[in-house]
Amino acid sequence: MDAHQLKGNLELILLSILEPTEMYGLEITKEAQERTNGMFTFSIGSLYPALHRLENAGFIQGRFQAAPRGGSPVKFYKITPSGIQELKSRQREFEAFASAIRSLWSPSSNT
Repeated sequence: MDAHQLKGNLELILLSILEPTEMYGLEITKEAQERTNGMFTFSIGSLYPALHRLENAGFIQGRFQAAPRGGSPVKFYKITPSGIQELKSRQREFEAFASAIRSLWSPSSNT
């Protein structure tokens, strides 16, 4: 996948992944890879800045908790009610955009 496409939709992807449950960074990365059959992979340099932007905007909340396998605490992120509203809005915008792009692929019945 083109990195520009991923970057332009990273926050939508992250909100979608966090909608059902809270996760920490590595889990988010693995979930994205699993749910997209490996199409989406995140670097630390893109994942954490995006999570921080979403947290600063109030769309997700982070809290430190013991890592599932022990070791240092990790930051778990969960979507907030305003994050759910933002997710639904971004999903509608993306669907409208995707629909417009798909309309370009089919020849018009008027030609």
